[in-house]
Amino acid sequence: MDRIIKISEEIKRELGIIIHDDMNDPRLPTMTSVTRVNATKDLKFAKVYVSMLGTADEKKEALDVLKRAAGFLRSQLSQRAILRTTPELHFVLDDSIEKGIQMSKLIDDTINHDQIAHVGEHSDE
Repeated sequence: MDRIIKISEEIKRELGIIIHDDMNDPRLPTMTSVTRVNATKDLKFAKVYVSMLGTADEKKEALDVLKRAAGFLRSQLSQRAILRTTPELHFVLDDSIEKGIQMSKLIDDTINHDQIAHVGEHSDE
């Protein structure tokens, strides 16, 4: 496995723990998770994708909380992860899980609609 990928996975795991265990901000939803981290090759920067439940306003506020806490999170990360350089963290909202749930619901609705239509066609016979 590529070194940067390993480091990105380590950052993802540690940040998830830090956000869950060490951040006591009520504006952060309890279901906030780090879904992916993309670190640059020089490890100066890392884009951190987070997923959370809540309204659009709640998500925006929670993302702002994480952005403001980036320094704290970086210092905590530097104490936990064994890295020569701890990257600067940039947080991005990841809505892929919600989009997946919406897509799954659309598929289920379509299947149910087709089944009802199919039953209706055969009841006339």
